[in-house]
Amino acid sequence: MRGRGGKYMVSLGILDHSHIGEGRTARDALAETTALAQAAERLGYTRFWVSEHHSARAIAHSSPEVLLAHIGAHTSRIRIGSGGVMLPHYSAYKVTENFRLLEALYPGRIDLGLGRAPGGPMRAAWALQNGQPDFDRYPHQVSDLLGYLHGTLPADHLFARLTVCPEVPTAPDVWLLGSSDDSALLAAQMGLAFGFAQFFGIADSEAVVRMYREQFRPSPFNERPRALVAVMAICAETEDEADRLARSSDLHFLGLELGRDLGYLPSVETAENYPYTEFDRERIAFARRRRFIGTPGRLKEALLELCGRCGADELMIVTPVHDPAARLRSFELLAEAFGLGG
Repeated sequence: MRGRGGKYMVSLGILDHSHIGEGRTARDALAETTALAQAAERLGYTRFWVSEHHSARAIAHSSPEVLLAHIGAHTSRIRIGSGGVMLPHYSAYKVTENFRLLEALYPGRIDLGLGRAPGGPMRAAWALQNGQPDFDRYPHQVSDLLGYLHGTLPADHLFARLTVCPEVPTAPDVWLLGSSDDSALLAAQMGLAFGFAQFFGIADSEAVVRMYREQFRPSPFNERPRALVAVMAICAETEDEADRLARSSDLHFLGLELGRDLGYLPSVETAENYPYTEFDRERIAFARRRRFIGTPGRLKEALLELCGRCGADELMIVTPVHDPAARLRSFELLAEAFGLGG
């Protein structure tokens, strides 16, 4: 969106993965996530989302809906949501029940982000889907979920007469999430909001988000397209400090890429002392091309330029930093740079 003087203006949200820092526990990570949600509300961030991953030793939870109930009880205004629920693993009816309950507890604050990806190894997908993984049914599941949520299932639908409890006058805001043209096109065709996972580094964000906007069809859910882009951003007072903090995520994601799961988000010291090969360093340098690391002014300029190119209304910030204080400071600096109203 354009603000005064033609400048591009966006909203900022936070996507947190609840990484378990080296030397800390899952309970520590969950407490850090809760404290970050409270800080996000205080600083003026628009949304706080939590992810879903399975069989991931470095992540403290796999049930976003359970964690959201806890976060909602410890915040009062900020929108909270899933980034996202991996719908093929579940019954659309049960997911609707879970998020209708969250909406009843925290009315007007719930986002239901839906994804198609496994969210972990295929062995976990087999376990979650009783040995019969099927990701092709996802579009039908989304359609059913919307029907359950808004009471609009066709009269001849097998479950048209079911009630989703509790019955409340408001509904969660549904987003389709993804990193490909397929997800963007489905969101556009169904008239839903779309969140693009730019931090995955798989596809060209500008082209994907632009296609979503061009193909968007107005619906009862949205009269016009709404798009956000999730990016990895690490901010510090100096370029050197931002670069230093980013080394933890360099090693963590390198390990995931090469099948060397460390089981935690490593400290900067561990990352600095790791025996990297030349190939490792090339992979890290390549990955950094899709990340935003630096000082507040530099990051603000780069992030606004990204949004201007692809037409995103919002940014979701992912900041995998080992030190909780440094991570919080990164979000504080971005909030100050963007002039968020805390």
